[in-house]
Amino acid sequence: MSQSAELPVSGDVSLPTIPVREFAPWTLFFSLLAVLVIFFVSADQGAISIPSGNAIHEWVHDGRHLLGYPCH
Repeated sequence: MSQSAELPVSGDVSLPTIPVREFAPWTLFFSLLAVLVIFFVSADQGAISIPSGNAIHEWVHDGRHLLGYPCH
């Protein structure tokens, strides 16, 4: 009972296509995630900050300076 599996020849290789209907939700998800990350990195713990206190500011302090956000 041997089965032979044929490997694709280099001329038969085609790239898979991704339909927009399947790609769009992932694009939206990662875009919103990126906006949320940018918000927390750029938050000055002022009037528009979601959590109170300065914990987020201290956690991302060095990253803020690296990205050029003023914080002092």
